[in-house]
Amino acid sequence: MIEIGYGNDRQVMLSGRLDASQAERAQAFLDQVQPPCVLDLGALEYISSAGLGVLLKTHKRLVAAGSGIQLINVNPHINDIFRYSGMDKLFSIVTSGHG
Repeated sequence: MIEIGYGNDRQVMLSGRLDASQAERAQAFLDQVQPPCVLDLGALEYISSAGLGVLLKTHKRLVAAGSGIQLINVNPHINDIFRYSGMDKLFSIVTSGHG
């Protein structure tokens, strides 16, 4: 299950698991987000390829609007997924520095 909503400074807070069963719900929320977009992934436990697709689609839309996505508080496990998929080259990523 994914929890998604706005936190401080209109940052989008994601927590739980962003997988195929939650991708449509997450995409519907992110389709409404206007730039600049900062996603706080501090409480994200898991992201699947479907979840990566949601972030990629949102990123492409925001890049076309002259912005993009910044990911913050990315834990080492989630950061590894971005590195292994090569998506660390697309996003601005700020890691949390803890496991």
